[in-house]
Amino acid sequence: MELESAVDQLRDALKILPGVGPKSAQRMAFHLLERDREGAKYIVKALSFALNAVSHCSRCNNFCESDICRICSSQKRDQSVLCIVETPADLESIEHAGAFTGVYFVLMGHLAPLDNIGPESLSLDKLRKTVAESEVKEIVLATNLTLEGQATADFIASLFEQIDIQISRLARGVPVGGELEYLDPGTLNQAFDERRRLS
Repeated sequence: MELESAVDQLRDALKILPGVGPKSAQRMAFHLLERDREGAKYIVKALSFALNAVSHCSRCNNFCESDICRICSSQKRDQSVLCIVETPADLESIEHAGAFTGVYFVLMGHLAPLDNIGPESLSLDKLRKTVAESEVKEIVLATNLTLEGQATADFIASLFEQIDIQISRLARGVPVGGELEYLDPGTLNQAFDERRRLS
């Protein structure tokens, strides 16, 4: 009974991961216990290390292991252009494409009233502080082109409409309903090249 409880607990833990249902969680649990206990130990060690080492950059809110991340502290980045994205995965996709040389702000989500995710959940006070304390001349709204992403972009644009900052939105190349994490580099480059001004 004790072993069964431990297996059930492992299955339940694995179901937390996105896209992992009960059957997939069971396969993973049995694989780790039957065939790859060393792999399981490595996962535990890596996860424990990441949970202790990783926090948020004080400027851009992205994951990092120091007070300021490597992008924010780089002298090669254009500090006058701030790209706002929903998740670290979106930031990584843009970086991989090489489509952008400015700096970022990561919201860690988007507005979703039905899920009780309002403006207070998106670190918008930190965003205001970042903009106020920097030399930002343009904000690029690179939220996903979903209903939630568009609502988030519109809300953020309204926060800065009284300030003399150019606000732009990613243009064609990003399909409506698409998520940045899954776009190819060519599409991302086109989207940045053809972004349009909102204010």
